[in-house]
Amino acid sequence: MSTEDPGPTLSRAELSEEASKNTLALNPLVAIQGQDLLDSAGILFKAVINEPKVATEQWLAFVGELGSIVAGKSERAPKPGDKRFSDPTWKESSLHRGLLKAYLAWGEAVNGLVDKTSLSNIDKARAHLITEILIDAVAPTNAMVTNPAAVRKFVDSGGQSLWRGLKNYLDDLTRNRGMPSMVDTSAFRVGENLAVTPGAVVLRNELLELIQYTPTTPKVWRRPLLITPPQINKYYALDLSPDKSMVRFLLESGIQVFCVSWRNPTAADRDVGLESYVAALDEAVDAAREVTGSDDISMMGSCSGGITSTAYFATLGSAKIRNMVLAVCLLDPNTADESAFGCLMTPETMRAAKETSRLRGLVDGHELARMFAWMRPNDLIWNYWVNNYLLGNQPPAFDILYWNADTTRLPARLHGDYLDLYFTNPFVNAGKLALNDRMIDMSKVKADCYVVAGVTDHITPWKGVHRTAQIMGAGTTFVLSNSGHLQSLLNPPTNPKASFMIGPVNSAGPDAFLAASEKRKGSWWLDWRDWLHRRSGEEVGAPASFGSQRHPVLAPAPGTYVFE
Repeated sequence: MSTEDPGPTLSRAELSEEASKNTLALNPLVAIQGQDLLDSAGILFKAVINEPKVATEQWLAFVGELGSIVAGKSERAPKPGDKRFSDPTWKESSLHRGLLKAYLAWGEAVNGLVDKTSLSNIDKARAHLITEILIDAVAPTNAMVTNPAAVRKFVDSGGQSLWRGLKNYLDDLTRNRGMPSMVDTSAFRVGENLAVTPGAVVLRNELLELIQYTPTTPKVWRRPLLITPPQINKYYALDLSPDKSMVRFLLESGIQVFCVSWRNPTAADRDVGLESYVAALDEAVDAAREVTGSDDISMMGSCSGGITSTAYFATLGSAKIRNMVLAVCLLDPNTADESAFGCLMTPETMRAAKETSRLRGLVDGHELARMFAWMRPNDLIWNYWVNNYLLGNQPPAFDILYWNADTTRLPARLHGDYLDLYFTNPFVNAGKLALNDRMIDMSKVKADCYVVAGVTDHITPWKGVHRTAQIMGAGTTFVLSNSGHLQSLLNPPTNPKASFMIGPVNSAGPDAFLAASEKRKGSWWLDWRDWLHRRSGEEVGAPASFGSQRHPVLAPAPGTYVFE
């Protein structure tokens, strides 16, 4: 008997699509802790206690709405696109229809309570975090007896769905710290069906391995591209399956590609900070230059990897970087206030997060992922609660979600250095930060720049990324993809839904960019390929072997650090 649910609940493909919109890829400036959510709950509790009149008014309004529901006069309906209630039973059954309307009325009353209090705007935003988590948690779709698809699956399977769901639940208790699994990890192996583009490690130091990839064209462009991924994720997001591998696309375009694979640190590395990472990146740049015989290179950094790349470019790498590509990267941390996490990013929470990581020696990516999931519970928790436990299905086998679960750690010092950027803002305020005896002053470094943002990105909001483009200087090309954080990067030409807006960065701001930009269908990869071709020197014969005498092959790709 099939374990797939035949009803109109989210399919595996839809589960994967929803979750891929909310992948971790966290900017380390986002310092979410359990205490932050407890503090937000405290704010809500105090508002209820201190303003009983508002609470009473909302309760009476809710009771009045229940009367309208019982009398059949309520017109409440889920928001368009809310797939939790797509089962026809929610419309056809009067019992379920009434339950749904009561749930929606209660949620509106709870949110209205927060809106009508005298809390400050930031405290209201923090209180809303808790109310949304609470409202989502008690949705009738999350309970076995009130989820019509789960009841139908139980009957059709002769009770087997409940048994499988219980087994999945017990497995997650022991293997996933009680969180519903988002992906079938047994379906993937790094180096076997992920990160399989041929290449070799040609440099290894204490913090990174440098992978050189095998050219796929008889001629290549002289100036190589070095990719710097975020330190909180494994590098292979850009080399997943061949059909969505950015690395393969670049190789097929004649670009010589190198990629950094960061080592997964332990508590023993607690004192390794941004300065050390910049120095390690300098070794990788010098190796790529020596191997290819190019005086300088192009560099691409995504998310926090873009912060590291820019810090390197502004200090040790100013004469070694000809072209800079920054994707979903915030250089001005103040613009993070527009994100879903902005209300948690206060000086107090930043200092508390820094002290917590200092005491532990590191920040665990799995813990960040757990907290992040509670910021998007419908997409990252309750969808899988229903699929895995109520329906008894296995989680989907999806490469992006496997990568998302394959997190790394951050040394306490690096985490603290990133948090300090919130206070010093060195990419905006010259002279506020020195790395390796070089002071950061963005006005003194120049490169051709290409900056990419995602219009639905809630981790690094696109208007903040436009600010990054402004920091990189006039003449910077800015691209606004029609997707989210990771999806804006994994945007191959085969994507039929792809489109983007493009134009020079606008000194008047992001809204002015929207008004003046050109909208194009298709993937921005194609425009970026042409942009790189014009800036990558002359064409030369593709190298016949990896590395050089100075930088011999140390291991085949994907290297060794990716397995730590």
